[in-house]
Amino acid sequence: MSVRGTRPKGRPVPGATPARRTPFVLLVVVLLGSGLIALLLLNSSLNQGSFELSKLEKQTNELTDERQALQQDVDKLSAPAELERRARQLGMVPGGNPVFLNPDGSVSGVPAPVTGQPSVLGAPGAVLPSAPDPAPSEAASTRYGASP
Repeated sequence: MSVRGTRPKGRPVPGATPARRTPFVLLVVVLLGSGLIALLLLNSSLNQGSFELSKLEKQTNELTDERQALQQDVDKLSAPAELERRARQLGMVPGGNPVFLNPDGSVSGVPAPVTGQPSVLGAPGAVLPSAPDPAPSEAASTRYGASP
C-alpha cells in the first residue's frame, strides 16, 4: 500500500526533486547578488574618495602657489631700500648712532639731534659705518655697572 506521491524505497518521486533544489538555488542567487551589490558599493566609495583626493591635491597646489607669491611680496616689501622709502613717506628720518642708558643711569655714546640727512642705506653699494668701540676699560666698566 503506497501513499499517494511516494514510491517504494530507492525510487524518488518525479515532482519532489525541484522542490528540494529551489531553496539552494535561491540561496546561491541571493549570495551572488548581495556580493555584486557590495562590490558595486565598495567601488563607488573608492571612486568618490579618489575624486576627493584629486580635488584636495589641486587645492593644495593652488594654496602652495599663493603662499609662494605672498612670500615673494613679503620679501620685496622687507628689503632695506623699500623699508627706508616707506619710512620717509611716513615722515621718518634716520636716527644716526644709538645712545644707551646704563642701569646705573650713565649714558653710553654721544647724544646728538637727528638731522634728517639721507640714509646710507639709500645709496647703492654703500657700506654701513661702524660705531667706534669704546676703550676696553671703559667697555668693561659700563658693561658691569662700575663707574669709571
